[in-house]
Amino acid sequence: MATRGIARTEVGEANHESFLRHRGYRWLKIALVLSLVSLIAYGAIDVQPRHNGGSWYGYLLGTIGALLILWLTMLGVRKRAMTRGRWSLKAWTSAHVYLGLSLIVVATLHTGFQFGWNVHTLAYALMMLVIFSGIYGISVYATLPNELSDNRAEMTKGQMVDSVYKIDRQLQLAAQPLPGEDTELVVGSTGQNPFAAGLIRRLSGRYSKCPNRRALTEMRRRMTTATGEQANALETVVNLLERKAAALGRIRKHMKIKALLEVWLFIHVPVTFALIAALAAHIVSVFFYW
Repeated sequence: MATRGIARTEVGEANHESFLRHRGYRWLKIALVLSLVSLIAYGAIDVQPRHNGGSWYGYLLGTIGALLILWLTMLGVRKRAMTRGRWSLKAWTSAHVYLGLSLIVVATLHTGFQFGWNVHTLAYALMMLVIFSGIYGISVYATLPNELSDNRAEMTKGQMVDSVYKIDRQLQLAAQPLPGEDTELVVGSTGQNPFAAGLIRRLSGRYSKCPNRRALTEMRRRMTTATGEQANALETVVNLLERKAAALGRIRKHMKIKALLEVWLFIHVPVTFALIAALAAHIVSVFFYW
């Protein structure tokens, strides 16, 4: 029984192991070896007049780099086939990250540090853009999910929306005793979909034309001169608008974190396809026109 308990614990620990730490950083070590061997060979091999992509060593590094790029693009296909073992999704993702980083060394050495306004440099630039967007993706996925969970306070997206709509209904009733212009302003600030915002606004977190903020600012100003029953009605409305502002703040922070988690894919995926096209043009031009 004790043995079974230990085995289950080990399985549980393995299941919760980060893909970056998979198998004791196995793929990091492999990527480091590949990069180190490439660097040592680059320094040891004498290529005249200088290292370049057209030398035999340049062709070797270019072949390794091209094969790596094609294999790395298969991660999206691999995600649709869930299996365990050596080539589990976690292992594949770990290899994707570290071998992708090793391309910085392999591809740069392949160029022989010769760049220009041509399809070869374009392929290199697109590859670097894909890699750095991937680095951004790893960094945000390592830090933001916990912040997203804390901000939600165990609320679902539907519950966050319902909390806003509930305050809206209370505002529509609370605004009725106010003068017509004030009632129109408060009621006009209700009913909007709090999740309706473009990518730029979600990323910035700025909502300068927020009707709730405008209504809250105006009602606070009116409170400074109001008296009697009108002051009481305004106080109720202001309290509700402040509660709604807090609820909207939570939703907008949620949208900002989600956008930060997803925006890199709008670069990473399309540029990957552009990289494949540029890589094909690079290979064709090398073998048929050089």
